[in-house]
Amino acid sequence: MLVVEDDQFVRSALIRHLTEASHTVRSVGTALEALREVAHHRFDVVILDLGLPDLDGSEALKMLRGITDVPVIIATARDDEAEIVRLLNDGADDYLTKPFSVEHLSARMAAVLRRARAAAGAEPPSRVLRVGGLAIDPLRRQAELDGTVLDLTRREFDLLAFLAGRPGVVVARRELLAEVWQQSYGDDQTIDVHLSWLRRKLGETAARPRYLHTLRGVGVKLEPPL
Repeated sequence: MLVVEDDQFVRSALIRHLTEASHTVRSVGTALEALREVAHHRFDVVILDLGLPDLDGSEALKMLRGITDVPVIIATARDDEAEIVRLLNDGADDYLTKPFSVEHLSARMAAVLRRARAAAGAEPPSRVLRVGGLAIDPLRRQAELDGTVLDLTRREFDLLAFLAGRPGVVVARRELLAEVWQQSYGDDQTIDVHLSWLRRKLGETAARPRYLHTLRGVGVKLEPPL
């Protein structure tokens, strides 16, 4: 679990209760720290406060949704119905108004996790995708490079798997946004950032690519190294 809460008292209480419930918990107090965490670690659930010191939680939610599809539960003192509806439409999976009991939070978390696991279980069986030394298993959501498991975020894995399913084919950025991010439009910088993170984990750079090749003004392709 990732707890994003700037109030130290509330954060400590959440960490204590979640740890007692046998959850592994990481916590941060700002939106920027939260984005760094989800970019480098995989979480089952993010508990997000809206009143963060560096960025409003609603904006942080949109940025989180740009890099991960991890379930997000909003936990805040705001109780405006219109805002709740907007946040749910923007990608929040559930919403809790402070103050709330630990039992209430645990029940909401369990429900969100059940939905996430049911959605994952509904995916059809898939074959392992191989491109050079890369092996991507969409069913297990695991990627290996030369036999070593890669530590990828959900969005990084989705991007890699999508390109691996079309080896050697140049994929337009608009198609990546539609298929990987499920967006009809967006900022190219989002794709560039994820490609940069992915290249780093593949041991390459944009200047010296091995697997990931960018064709300026056209798109991106994944192919085995020469």
